[in-house]
Amino acid sequence: MTSCGGTAEGPIDWDAAADGFDEEPDHGLRDPEVRAAWAGRLAGWLPEEACAVLDLGCGTGSLSLLAAERGHRVTGVDGAQKMLERARRKLAGRDAEFLLGDAAEPPVEQGAYDVVLARHVLWALPDAEAVLRRWVSLLRPGGRLVLVEGVWGEVSPAGIPAARLLDALAPLVADVRREPLSGDARLWGREVADERYAVVAVT
Repeated sequence: MTSCGGTAEGPIDWDAAADGFDEEPDHGLRDPEVRAAWAGRLAGWLPEEACAVLDLGCGTGSLSLLAAERGHRVTGVDGAQKMLERARRKLAGRDAEFLLGDAAEPPVEQGAYDVVLARHVLWALPDAEAVLRRWVSLLRPGGRLVLVEGVWGEVSPAGIPAARLLDALAPLVADVRREPLSGDARLWGREVADERYAVVAVT
């Protein structure tokens, strides 16, 4: 998740965070086992045929790269220019473009994408329900939302419970399913105890 969110001390400066962002196992996907785990999940979430994928809050482009390696055409949007610079380097020579913009109101055409992908982004945006409506409008008929979210922390939990997200999506899509992710330590580079999940919704 990038270009949104913050801590108790205030909003995060994602440009300043860009240099060290990929050091987290599930951000940079530098560990082969972590990378393979995310690649396997994406293979199940994205269509088999090449399609147009919009990666919102794309950060340094790690998931964008995995999608491009499967033959998809990727557009990444992030609010941090330094994150985008790293994403462009990471995907140099691939069928991908990266745009500076707000994940809640991305600077792209409506109805132009087969997949809208966002990992750890929605929870930190104001008015998640309005954002979901906007994201659904970016999809072609039969397109899909792929959202990786969760609830993190025990003392002051932050995030979106899966039940809330499923309820918000129900009137907007034809089909929606939840996939638990907490139990797969390979995705995070460690064991986790909090709620982490993916939602795949088809319009």
